[in-house]
Amino acid sequence: MSLPKVTPPGPHRRHRRGGPEGAASPCRALKASWVLAAGVLCLPVNRAVADEEMYKAKNCFACHRVDRNHLAPQFKVIAAKYAGAPGAEDLLARKIREGGVGVWGNTPMPPQPQVTESEAGTLARWILGLK
Repeated sequence: MSLPKVTPPGPHRRHRRGGPEGAASPCRALKASWVLAAGVLCLPVNRAVADEEMYKAKNCFACHRVDRNHLAPQFKVIAAKYAGAPGAEDLLARKIREGGVGVWGNTPMPPQPQVTESEAGTLARWILGLK
């Protein structure tokens, strides 16, 4: 006895999921939600995290720490000193690029020419945002 030959359905006979013509299936809608959620999670995580990475990449950590003194004042103390001061962001950005001496003692901060003006502004905003 031989079994009848069964042919797989062709592209025109595939099982269609979902409702009426053109309607998205619940499964497809769920997948779309997950893709959207994953996309949101892939956005720049948090500016603080991104700027903390810049702080490391630009070698600020050679002298500064976020929450303790090292060779230079901690960033949280700098943020507290300039909190609410008019033009603080521009002042700090300029000090990052040009260096300075006298505000925190006699130890000079050397100029950081490898930091662009834009990066200096980003770092200054990050420092001022620390609590």
